[in-house]
Amino acid sequence: MSSANLTRDETAARSAAVRVHTIAVDLDLRSATDAASDAFETVSTLRFLSSEPATWVDFIGESVVRVEVNGRDVPVEWDGARVRVRGLEEENDVRITARGRYSRSGEGLHRFVDPVDGAVYLYTQYEPADCRRVYPCFEQPDMKARWRFSVTAPDGWVVLSNGAETARESVDGGARVAFAETEPISSYITAVAAGPYHRVEGRWIGPQGDVALGVLCRASLAEHLDADEILDVTRRGLSALTEAFSQDYPWGKYDQIFVPEYNLGAMENPGLVTFTEAYVFRGRATRAQREARANTILHEMAHMWFGDLVTMRWWDDLWLKESFADFMGSHTAAVAGGFEDAWVTFASRRKGWAYTQDQLPTTHPIVADIPDLEAAKLNFDGITYAKGASVLKQLVGFVGEDEFFRGAQRYFADHAFGNTTLEDLLVALEAASARDLRAWSAAWLETTGLPTVSLERGPLTVVQDIVRPHRLRLGGYRLDGGALVPAGDVSFDVNDERTVIDAPELEGADLLLLNDDDRSYVKVRLDARSVDAAEQALSTVEDPLVRAVVWAALWNATRDGDLPAHRFLAIAAQHAPAETNAALLADIVAHALFTVTHYVPGVNGAHAADTWLATAWDAMTDAAAASDQQLIWARAVAAASEHSTSRSADIARLLDDPAAAPEGLALDPDLRWSFLFSAAATGTAGEDAIGRMLARDQTASGRTAAVAARAAAPVAETRAAAWTRAWTDESLSNDHLDATIRGIRAGGRRDLVRAFDDDYFARILPTWRERSIEIAARLVRGLFPATEDTTAVDAWLERHTEAPGALRRIVLEQRDHLTRDLRVQAAQP
Repeated sequence: MSSANLTRDETAARSAAVRVHTIAVDLDLRSATDAASDAFETVSTLRFLSSEPATWVDFIGESVVRVEVNGRDVPVEWDGARVRVRGLEEENDVRITARGRYSRSGEGLHRFVDPVDGAVYLYTQYEPADCRRVYPCFEQPDMKARWRFSVTAPDGWVVLSNGAETARESVDGGARVAFAETEPISSYITAVAAGPYHRVEGRWIGPQGDVALGVLCRASLAEHLDADEILDVTRRGLSALTEAFSQDYPWGKYDQIFVPEYNLGAMENPGLVTFTEAYVFRGRATRAQREARANTILHEMAHMWFGDLVTMRWWDDLWLKESFADFMGSHTAAVAGGFEDAWVTFASRRKGWAYTQDQLPTTHPIVADIPDLEAAKLNFDGITYAKGASVLKQLVGFVGEDEFFRGAQRYFADHAFGNTTLEDLLVALEAASARDLRAWSAAWLETTGLPTVSLERGPLTVVQDIVRPHRLRLGGYRLDGGALVPAGDVSFDVNDERTVIDAPELEGADLLLLNDDDRSYVKVRLDARSVDAAEQALSTVEDPLVRAVVWAALWNATRDGDLPAHRFLAIAAQHAPAETNAALLADIVAHALFTVTHYVPGVNGAHAADTWLATAWDAMTDAAAASDQQLIWARAVAAASEHSTSRSADIARLLDDPAAAPEGLALDPDLRWSFLFSAAATGTAGEDAIGRMLARDQTASGRTAAVAARAAAPVAETRAAAWTRAWTDESLSNDHLDATIRGIRAGGRRDLVRAFDDDYFARILPTWRERSIEIAARLVRGLFPATEDTTAVDAWLERHTEAPGALRRIVLEQRDHLTRDLRVQAAQP
């Protein structure tokens, strides 16, 4: 194992011997504007107690120049990941001078050059362990320190860190900016950003007084930054969360910065939250997109308490922050953020992610076993986030909302600025609710698997395949004049494999829906009569949450091969055009296209693709002008056109003449690139069209889209060149690598990529060893071959039993996805 892959046991031993007081960081970033330079100077001064004569400090970079221990120069002992320090006393002052490398992968200190104006932008991203790529540190969450930053940057730059700016002085070629010392925080949530960022300022008047707010993005995106809405959501969220947690916002100022080529949706650095630029909308955004942004803002805000103020001791308890933030994002969006349907989106999207993850062979308990950092990196998944949030929603129902928040308040009061485990949370919640939560924890937090619940009629009987305790609601709906209307509901406890329900008033309902309030974490299987009723009148159900649960049940049945793919597509074609909830509609059309490309047997694939494209085209042209539905269907047309040429002439007209679009549909640059990508993938548009589009859109987004479109050409030589470039060109940024992979996979053209299967299995292990885990994981996932059987992947797994566990996990998961595709295709009538 590389020394870069820290283990739980060795870090526990280090934190037992070392107690950190402060870490002072001095960064010199004046080299950022020099295209010939890929390095920067970094100095850390660490003050700590030690009960051992030696320890190590983490650093990954270009070089370690000097190490001083208590004022004495000592020999540099550095293996590329760990700096060994010896001769320690009880009180220590260790100063390490080093050179770090700018990143193009989104890990560490990422450097981006804006093609619009040549401006250089820097920002950091560390979770779970990339702080050590920027400055020497103790890279583990339970070694909190008070941090003091000073950053030297070129003249005229905005420079930010976790604390407020306290001083600025001119130096040769720039300015040196000092920041206020932080409260105790872990290394992975420290942060720095620097560049000519555009800034919009605001204020929030909270219980403790005014809090300075900032919203920032690149200067070339300033015209698209709807800062007023972002600030409004921010103020709403801070007010709601400080009241709910009975705890003042603890980090002083609150900056939110939208950064380019970001690997995540966002990151909860206290006082300096980073977000993907995908939330700066270059064209019209649907309500679902704005809700997603608000949810992310509120998710990261919840982390100011869950994760930043109180932090898990080690990554086993990652859920202690992510599950809670995921739950609080939806809860706060619904009650205070202005998006009352947030739980509909959660039911459709977040729980769908959890259901998929929990059915993989690599599923794990919410409270996971994380032996090392590589395992931690891969556990930022649907279990830790969405399943955890789902069972927390159940817990709130079990103990009561008031009791849940009283427990959270006690948890923060008892452990502020400290580190915790599951036990600490259970103690706080039990004290607030007067309930024994050990059985609940054992059943939901410490087990794996997704219970499936179904209903038998006459008498009504709930059947669950994995026995877990639930509080379920059964809703009945009857057909009345072609519409499904409520016929009553009943709530009950389920603790056994079979539970008889006494609800004679529901016996005759046409649609019987378990978990119709989406309270419990279960996969719902509809009986045959209910599927018939949904097929006839699903879009007439008034409650969008009920529609979301029905759609989830239909989708899961399709994924399991129980509902024929053609029937799911027929239901989608009939009822999706009438769907009024934008988030739910976006999920339905995505599932329909996935069904076409993964679950329909190849012999029927072309017909299914043509039929679905016709459905999307008609829905786009029939939708109300300038509506969210029109835009979602237009995006569905673009995505479906990648797999069908039946509308190629119409797509070409849209690209040549925006006036040919349906009334109210604005062909913004991103939508035009989507149409052009599909045209390139089918060979109906080539380099001339890409060049013309790029000449009109020389932005970073435009250039990335061009990379994808060029790699998508249905020509064997083009795909081969892109394949080689993806694996070997280390100058590709994370975004351009993703674009290249997208092009290689365009249209699902196995005839163009089948020849690369052996090369894939030859490359993945060396790539894992040589590249960062972020880049390697993208390659291993993104280029996994969609073979006609599992022979090749099985052979690789058999030959490489000693491969790193994190790599084997990705391969096993991709194999499972492939196996499901093949199994569902074989089950089609």
